[in-house]
Amino acid sequence: MRRSGFWIGIILWVCTAAVAQQHNTLSPREQRFGWKLLFNGNDLSGWTVADAQDAWRVEDGTIYCTGKGGGYLYSNEPYKNFVLRIDFKMSPNANSGVFVRIWDRNDPVNTGMEIQILDSYGKTNPGKHDCGALYDIVAPLKNVARPAGEWNSLSICCRDSHLMAFMNGEKIVDVDLSQWTEAGKNPDGTPNKFKYAYKEMVKPGYIGLQNHGHEVWFRNIKIRPLY
Repeated sequence: MRRSGFWIGIILWVCTAAVAQQHNTLSPREQRFGWKLLFNGNDLSGWTVADAQDAWRVEDGTIYCTGKGGGYLYSNEPYKNFVLRIDFKMSPNANSGVFVRIWDRNDPVNTGMEIQILDSYGKTNPGKHDCGALYDIVAPLKNVARPAGEWNSLSICCRDSHLMAFMNGEKIVDVDLSQWTEAGKNPDGTPNKFKYAYKEMVKPGYIGLQNHGHEVWFRNIKIRPLY
């Protein structure tokens, strides 16, 4: 896929950005470039819980998914073009996901895109359901997931039909959504589970964190809208 100057800049930013000294804050550089903090480390303001009452809580500066119930935590605001950053930590055998562009919160699986969170550390040939995959669409380019109990950094970059994802500083997904022209089918002819063609996944939508019945922790959630 050809690289524009814009995407080269985004790649360099994601791969070389310094980590803030304090969690759940914006560095002066991030503030200058228009980043927005989505989690302040203290409460769930800016988020909507669509789950069991005790499924999500703030614990030690993290958003803690207790694994009770089974639903989602949604951003209050929708986003179309952006760079999203988030750190996550898994419990053993955990399954979860970070969703973007969910345009219907009553049907997040079919109207949003998921970067899979899964305890698949050490798997040699990751598939479309392993950690870092664009779920059921493409496998991660490599398995860079860390063991359960360790923090991972994830960046998701969306601009129109182009989606890239990076984990722990390495590119794991790079797709042109316009190539997904049929519902339930990938460009290589393999099936996927979705009732909409992924070329439709260019609408503004909400960020979603998934409760799939396992303990997962999130922190340092921030977004830079792209105009």
